[in-house]
Amino acid sequence: MPQLLDPNFHRTVVLLIHHDDEGCFGVVLNRGSGITARRLCESVELSWAGDPEEEIGWGGPVQPQTGWVLFGDTAGLEPEEDVQSLVPGVHFAGSLGVLEQMAQSPPAALRLLVGYAGWGPGQLEKELAEGAWLLAPADSESVFRVPEEALWEHVLRGLGVEPATLVASRGVH
Repeated sequence: MPQLLDPNFHRTVVLLIHHDDEGCFGVVLNRGSGITARRLCESVELSWAGDPEEEIGWGGPVQPQTGWVLFGDTAGLEPEEDVQSLVPGVHFAGSLGVLEQMAQSPPAALRLLVGYAGWGPGQLEKELAEGAWLLAPADSESVFRVPEEALWEHVLRGLGVEPATLVASRGVH
């Protein structure tokens, strides 16, 4: 929302991965990092079999040295303890093992990210009460098929909100 002045989150779409009493964890879906998947994989001594120019996403300002994998299909993936199913067709992992498997044969529905967005206990709830964020349901189309430069407007329009009508104000209206 316009009243969220942090430039890290200007017109961002964040996919919440985990939320409990101790805080929240998510990844930004609509920002590039300027790092290619090939370069990321080479930095951890893996080979990248996909498009050598494919850019990975900037998941957020926290721990930019950490990497995350969002993918659509678990077929052919060796079982991993840390793979989470978020919504139908969207899975999440943060292990080098999953990255290695995805790098060998990158599926069409794949997003690699570095960094994450995090909130302490009660912080996100406070920001929501102040009207700094809108909540929208996650879906695989938004995560994997909508171009990142169009994602913010796509999500807003999916909520029935015309982006040009947003104004800074406190609270939920």
